[in-house]
Amino acid sequence: MRIARFVVDSDPMYGVVEDDEVIVIAGDPFFQGIKPTGAKHKLEDVRLLAPIIPRSKVVCFGRTYADHAAELGNAVPAEPLMFLKPNTAVVGSGDPITLPSFSEEISYEGELAVVIGRICKDVPAEKAQDVIFGYTIANDLTARDAQRTDGQWARAKGWDGSCPLGPWIQTELDHDDTQLTTRLDGKVVQDGNTSEMVWGINDLVAYASQAFTLLPGDVILTGTPAGVGLVTEGQRVEVEIEGIGTLGNTFRR
Repeated sequence: MRIARFVVDSDPMYGVVEDDEVIVIAGDPFFQGIKPTGAKHKLEDVRLLAPIIPRSKVVCFGRTYADHAAELGNAVPAEPLMFLKPNTAVVGSGDPITLPSFSEEISYEGELAVVIGRICKDVPAEKAQDVIFGYTIANDLTARDAQRTDGQWARAKGWDGSCPLGPWIQTELDHDDTQLTTRLDGKVVQDGNTSEMVWGINDLVAYASQAFTLLPGDVILTGTPAGVGLVTEGQRVEVEIEGIGTLGNTFRR
């Protein structure tokens, strides 16, 4: 099932995407379940928003693909490497992204994102599926120059617009064997599979829950494969994940 957040005329709504239609659901599916109202809209007539604005946080993992760690001259860490993005970093698919004034080196990183469906803490890996609402696509945009100079990653990873999510949440996915492809102006620059990850999705959810209480609507970014590179004004990045769809954004100054 594909759950979208969208607008037609005014306030954001949630809906189930079926073929070329969006079936409106009542209220917030994270707290009220999936309750169709009977109203429908053509998908082409709505504006898709980020499928979720995290209630409290975006938990991110770095260097979860050995080939990506190697391309940046890093070793794979002994344990998963975590950092946070604020929810003000989130934008939707199709939204233009304004490059931050403090950086000249913004890099794309296509990633599979996990959306948490219930409050949880200290979740065993074998129980991780019980707390996952679904999956979406992320682009973990990074200011590489600030990442080098700051000594920590809050500014480099957390600037406004640095976390595009979308186009919707897919509630069912074979997350252990899913293809991820990133295109820069139509050219394939990343081509990886979640089967290549050092740690599995369930392991990452469990690890994050050891440190943080996870709330419904929190998002976990699970890392990127090799092929990251810089993006400049006027370019477009599309991240496609098998079984979900495509997240696309254009960049501006």
